[in-house]
Amino acid sequence: MNEADTEIIRAVLSKEDFQFVTDEIDADVVMLNTCAIRENAHRKVYGRIHDIRHRRAGKPVTIGILGCMATNLRQDLLENKNLDIDFIAGPDSYKRLGDLIRQSGLHGEKPFDVTLSEFETYCDIYPQHKTGVNAWVAVSRGCDNFCTFCVVPYTRGRERSRSVENIVEEVRRLAIEGFKQVTLLGQNVNSYIDYSHPQQIASSPLNETPRNDAKPRDFADLLDAVSQIDGIERIRFTSPHPKDFPEKLIAVVAKNPKVCKHIHLPLQSGNTRVLEMMNRTYTQQEFLDLATKVRAMCPDIFLTTDIIVGFPTETEAEFEDTVKVVKDVQFDAAFIFKYSERKNTVASKRYPDNITEDQKKSRIVRLQEIQKEITYKKNSAYIGKTLKVLLEHGTNKLKNDFVGRTDGGHLVLLPQGNYQSGQIIDVMIISASPHALKGNVISPNPSSLQLDTNSKI
Repeated sequence: MNEADTEIIRAVLSKEDFQFVTDEIDADVVMLNTCAIRENAHRKVYGRIHDIRHRRAGKPVTIGILGCMATNLRQDLLENKNLDIDFIAGPDSYKRLGDLIRQSGLHGEKPFDVTLSEFETYCDIYPQHKTGVNAWVAVSRGCDNFCTFCVVPYTRGRERSRSVENIVEEVRRLAIEGFKQVTLLGQNVNSYIDYSHPQQIASSPLNETPRNDAKPRDFADLLDAVSQIDGIERIRFTSPHPKDFPEKLIAVVAKNPKVCKHIHLPLQSGNTRVLEMMNRTYTQQEFLDLATKVRAMCPDIFLTTDIIVGFPTETEAEFEDTVKVVKDVQFDAAFIFKYSERKNTVASKRYPDNITEDQKKSRIVRLQEIQKEITYKKNSAYIGKTLKVLLEHGTNKLKNDFVGRTDGGHLVLLPQGNYQSGQIIDVMIISASPHALKGNVISPNPSSLQLDTNSKI
């Protein structure tokens, strides 16, 4: 979401004739677009600010903090003399960035705007997308879930969605520009709802007059609409919530050839009591039932998850429930984190962070090892199979290899060749690790080549 916001920021400031430079040492203004999900993100930002000032060696620079940290830690940022921040702007204030930059430093001012909006979606801004295969498309902003560990509703505001037409128009432009894949973004992407132009409910065989109780369009309708755009080969989405997976949505993922067979299904905890404390609105059994339904309707699904270990009061037995769910569901991959108390969340006010660092470390190491074995086993099952891979770019670490992804999302490393970004090729998998697959090219698909010949990698 922050990458998508950065592309919006570039579009906003470009309209006001700000010029972007490639190296921060040449800039008059440096902005850091921040995350507030975990404490480590905060530490990185503080260290980055000091690094910027050190590199400048006394050369003046105006520094702004944008995003979730700006909203959640406004007072701390403005009053911290060691940081010496010049201005801050929250996620709904980017249209005011030009004014904030120009006001900073005048009469010693440190301007800020962290107002949360009930309607701002930036639907009137066409982002300055990075070149490549994939484009981020934010379909909604904010969140109404109020998970007790999460700061997002307080830093990004309440949930609101763009219209289907507005999103489709952006994706059409992306297709014309040569993008082959879009990733639809939302803090709770599958709770997307568009009330602007409700769908007419089809007439029944007994009554040819359409009913007037038209329905708003949901996320499944949006996926269908985006899939009809010529030039877009793959559609991904993140991050969904388990509570918003009706059969209609699962069926679209299973049956629509352009919708990638990958669902990110955040578990967070495998224990029902802890889930209730987290305000996740589902039980262990309900999550297991959903995972079973998804796999039954879409057997080739690539299923990933998020897990938090060491939530306040989590016992060893309750942690074992999480281990059990991981083993039962057999996720293809998992992002596992130690609980990090966030300022202003319900958990920070209601539940003392009473799990020791050693306990958290022990649990995360154990769970990571279990998931690593599962992922390796599942990846190894692809050896000898031919998969379609969308080529993305060359790697930085492995200079002779190229990187692509399968429909499900597996990272695939390929030997050097005369490939193009955006090309879909058939790849025979020859080896696997817990992190990636390796393969040899069988044959390219000429119909999937990007028209821009300068995109060779």
